[in-house]
Amino acid sequence: MNISEIIETKINNAQYGTVFIVSDFIGIASYDTVRKILSRLSNKNIIKKIIRGMYYKPKFSSLLNDYVEPNINLVAEAIARNYGWVIAPTGETSLNLLGISTQVTSHYEFISSGPYRTYCINGITISFSHRVDKDFTGMSYKTKLLTQAIKTIGKEKINDYIYIISNRLTEEDKRVAFEEAKRTTAWIYEVIKEL
Repeated sequence: MNISEIIETKINNAQYGTVFIVSDFIGIASYDTVRKILSRLSNKNIIKKIIRGMYYKPKFSSLLNDYVEPNINLVAEAIARNYGWVIAPTGETSLNLLGISTQVTSHYEFISSGPYRTYCINGITISFSHRVDKDFTGMSYKTKLLTQAIKTIGKEKINDYIYIISNRLTEEDKRVAFEEAKRTTAWIYEVIKEL
C-alpha cells in the first residue's frame, strides 16, 4: 500500500466520530504529505474538516439527513494533543460531560497547561484557561473530570449528588480515582473515598 492508502485504512478502521490531527500520522509520512492527504480525503467526504489541521470521521444520520457534528469533548482533547497541553473540563462543562447536568451548552470550558485560547466550532465555543494544577499530576482524564465536577458542585451541596455521581461511574473508574486523587484537596478526596 502507498502512504495515502495506509492513512485511509487507518481512518476507515477508526470509530465514527474519531478526531484526527495531522501529527497522528507523522510516523507514516511528513507533516506536509499528511496534510495534503487529509485534505484530499476531506474532499472525498471520507473525513470532514473541523479546523485547520483537524478532521473527524463523520457518521451520516438518516434521521437528520446530514452528518453528525463532531463531539466537542473529543475536539478539545485533539486540540490539547496537538499542542501537548494537559486539560480538564471545568465548571458546567465537567457536570455536562459526567452526565450530571443535561443542560445543553454552547460554551465548553477547560483548564489547561497551555495558554488562554478560544475556538469556535460550528457555533460552539471551546475556551482554554491557563492554570497549572498540581492536583492533576498523574491523573487520568476521567479522574480529572470527576474532581472538577465535585469542585463545581461544592462542599455544601455535594451530599445531594453522591448517588447520582456514583451511578455515572464504573467500579473501575472509582478504583482508579481512589488511587489517583490522593494528592487532591482533602474534602474532594473524602468524597471520592465515599464513592
